[in-house]
Amino acid sequence: MSIAPPVAPRLQANGLRLLAAIEAMAEVGAQPDGSVCRRGFSPDDRRGRELLGHWLQEAGLSLRVDAAGNLIARREGLDATLPALVTGSHLDTVPTGGRYDGALGVIAGLEVMRCLNDAEHQLRHPLELVVFADEESTMVGCKGMCGVASADPADYTTSNGESIERNLAHLGGDWAHLSQARRSDQAIAAFVELHVEQGGVLEQRQHTIGVVEGVVGQRRFTIRVHGQANHAGTTPMGERQDALVAAAQVVLLVQQLAAEHPGDPVATVGRLDVWPNAANVVPGEVVMSVDLRDLSGEVLAELEQNLRQQLARIEASSGCSVVIEPQFEVKPTPADPTVMQTIARCAAELGYSASPLPSRASHDAQEMGRRWPMGMIFVPSHRGLSHSAAEFTSLEQCVAGTNVLLKSLLQLDQELHLGQTP
Repeated sequence: MSIAPPVAPRLQANGLRLLAAIEAMAEVGAQPDGSVCRRGFSPDDRRGRELLGHWLQEAGLSLRVDAAGNLIARREGLDATLPALVTGSHLDTVPTGGRYDGALGVIAGLEVMRCLNDAEHQLRHPLELVVFADEESTMVGCKGMCGVASADPADYTTSNGESIERNLAHLGGDWAHLSQARRSDQAIAAFVELHVEQGGVLEQRQHTIGVVEGVVGQRRFTIRVHGQANHAGTTPMGERQDALVAAAQVVLLVQQLAAEHPGDPVATVGRLDVWPNAANVVPGEVVMSVDLRDLSGEVLAELEQNLRQQLARIEASSGCSVVIEPQFEVKPTPADPTVMQTIARCAAELGYSASPLPSRASHDAQEMGRRWPMGMIFVPSHRGLSHSAAEFTSLEQCVAGTNVLLKSLLQLDQELHLGQTP
């Protein structure tokens, strides 16, 4: 006999409780300059997870750590046969991180659990909160859960220099059984992640909520420009093979390709190495990086094709050799349309201004969305700052994002029961 779905109550996040948890977590790894440092697998990363685990146990949730080092809290639903609704993010940070990146999504998930407890409301689906392991470096947690983590320890460059095997053991994971972290297709109904935007779009639009359209794909290249090093004083201008002059044309080309392309792709030359890098020598070689990002795989392919065509033109006109070498490619991960619609509708019903936008940074949701229906909720980052002590999202904005997360999970619990599956 099927169990009738419970009516979703009108719940709201407790702002003071949310703030207290954010501030308490920010004390773990707090630095003198106001930043937060909880590098993946570090003692402070473990202390942060232990603190959260204490709160989750107080909330009456079951806890486990999977083989990939993910901390998973579970609140059972009315129907044990249904897949879980999942939320979460990460607690590890970059060396000089802020208090909101990653942590807000985890603490908001905790607040959702607490709100449901306050109302004594049980979802039809099980509800899980996941703290993914080492998002800022190896992403072994989300990749392990999705079943795409490499089985070669040499593929993991950890922030502390220790082996991935030892690091996973620090968290309670198990490298020897990493494959067991993979969840089945039927284990998860949908994944929703709340995150700070890490950009200035929402603030510029004066919108409270970002409905994420997906996580952009990336194509990264190394470009090598070979000219002829020569004396800067004795080599006439018309007889030079100046690698830096040719490289400068490449830099402007990369900027132009993205700026003039329909839509909103981004392209960046972020690294430039010049040889011999001397004031009195015509540069003989330049090595640079090129990073292309967009939500459309077709757009990325067009950008790469145009880049290659224009590099050939620069090579012919400059007299320098220009070689492009692919470094890696990450395919875009679109958000699930139904989950997106649910987030947008919930934001509107709560009276929050909202608009769609892509995520141009990687998140755990990028991997999760390749396996299961995924949605992301963004809240503004003041002045677009993140990964720094200056990172700031107001309490009102944090509460708004948490309320949208809570309502979206309640609505998905209803909609999935009614057969409106993502």
